[in-house]
Amino acid sequence: MVSANNQALTELCEQVNPQVLFVLRDEEMRRMRPVADMLRVQESWLAAGEKRALLWLAARTPGGIGPDHLTGLGFVAQIGAGVGYALAAFNRFALLGVIACLALNWLGDSLDGTLARVRQRLRPRYGFYVDHMVDSFGALALMGGLALSGYMHPVIAIGLLIAFLTLSIQSYLATHALGEFRISFWRFGPTELRLLLAVGNLALFWKPVVHCFGGVYRLFDVGGAIGLAGMGLMTVVFTVQNTVRLYREERIAQ
Repeated sequence: MVSANNQALTELCEQVNPQVLFVLRDEEMRRMRPVADMLRVQESWLAAGEKRALLWLAARTPGGIGPDHLTGLGFVAQIGAGVGYALAAFNRFALLGVIACLALNWLGDSLDGTLARVRQRLRPRYGFYVDHMVDSFGALALMGGLALSGYMHPVIAIGLLIAFLTLSIQSYLATHALGEFRISFWRFGPTELRLLLAVGNLALFWKPVVHCFGGVYRLFDVGGAIGLAGMGLMTVVFTVQNTVRLYREERIAQ
């Protein structure tokens, strides 16, 4: 029945307008084309243990919960973390709520892909696009909350957001050009960063300022400046490495 319908549609398009047929064929080929195999580079400190934990959780996730539900959970949790930081300007106990939101964000953001692979329900292009757009909007909410919290200077929060988005752009371009999607940089990945942020929240709860270099500074200003320098250096180093690699692979004979 399906083949007969397709044949009828083809004949109709040829009779009415041959160009329509070409458009339909191109659209079908675009939808059906295989997605190029992508090497996921995950070399963070906690990668091995995290993978075992995620496989254990995926095997025990109820059938009514799918990858999209987990993606939504991770996104809402990250929005909640940003709101928690903003509320911390009025009540420091909101910092503890941020830690809970970071844990839920890890669960949703990390388990969605594992669950899709375990259940053989992969949608690579859809998953890649949605997951990283969600990450971008989530980072905006998180850094916006930090900028409003009073625990970090807004300029540093904005700088961290720019550095994160720039590093992300570098990673996405490398995925397209090299076929490698790098999740971790210098043994640090999203999970390690969440843990550092959670530990920083606990320290911030008890001691929001530090004494260093002969002055008194906000704890998250110091930590944010270090993170900003680190992400900036990562972006430069990996951009240079990938540029050199691509130049050598596509060298033009003189």
